[in-house]
Amino acid sequence: MISRVQTGSIWSEGPAWSPAGRYLVWSDIPNNRQLRWLEDDGHVSVFRQPSHETNGSTFDFQGRMYTCEQQGHSVVRHETDGTQTVLASEVGGVRFNSPNDIAVHADGGVWFTDPGYGGPDPMPQREAIYRIDQVSGAVERVDSTLVKPNGVCFSPDFKRLYAADTGMPAPKALYVYDVVGGKRLANKRLFATIEHGGKVAGPDGQQTDVDGNLWSSAGNGPDGVNGVHVFSPDGVRLGLVLLPETCANLCFGGTGRNRLFMTATTSLYTIDTATRGAHLS
Repeated sequence: MISRVQTGSIWSEGPAWSPAGRYLVWSDIPNNRQLRWLEDDGHVSVFRQPSHETNGSTFDFQGRMYTCEQQGHSVVRHETDGTQTVLASEVGGVRFNSPNDIAVHADGGVWFTDPGYGGPDPMPQREAIYRIDQVSGAVERVDSTLVKPNGVCFSPDFKRLYAADTGMPAPKALYVYDVVGGKRLANKRLFATIEHGGKVAGPDGQQTDVDGNLWSSAGNGPDGVNGVHVFSPDGVRLGLVLLPETCANLCFGGTGRNRLFMTATTSLYTIDTATRGAHLS
């Protein structure tokens, strides 16, 4: 059963699960805040305000939170002692447009997208996917072929990277790359489009489950297609979760990592699943 556990936001995004804290954080970007839902009692409160218009978020294996912040054009790591470290705000001496979504590789490398949503006009950078090296801190542009690279996530074995392109003409699409040596992308190919019953929507945030299936948000379409679409590792649609609002992002969480959290415009929705998330968030 689908449950709505919070409403009243303007644009919900960036859900991320903290295993150590047993809570979910997510963003209400226009209200410049992050919210928190506690697993113990379902209490919802403001987690961080101002959030510098945080969009995508995630946690790493050490329990540190990473945020893509539209204000400041930065990728920020929130240390466990409460301090913050700006990992990157520019490349080649030029600031980013507006970091959007983020994923941490098993080797500690931080991968993120930088489209123009919420950024300056004209954009200072080519819209691209980037990697921050966890040792040197070097920032490298790893792909600039997508029109507007948006949501990103890894396959369970970290050998594939999935990315949504939300700048294409409809139907907007999901792409998949091979991750070479943990540092490069190769063999880009079309993975899937968001269509159902003759209706078309667009993808955004995604996550994989332990079986390698991809769970993609779906939005900006008519009723009957918005929500979450589930694809096999071969791109075959296995099913969908319909929501009454545009869904921008999602993540698995809960103690068993089997609860799906969906950020959908004004609200946060959840549903228990028969699988588990492959990664932390």
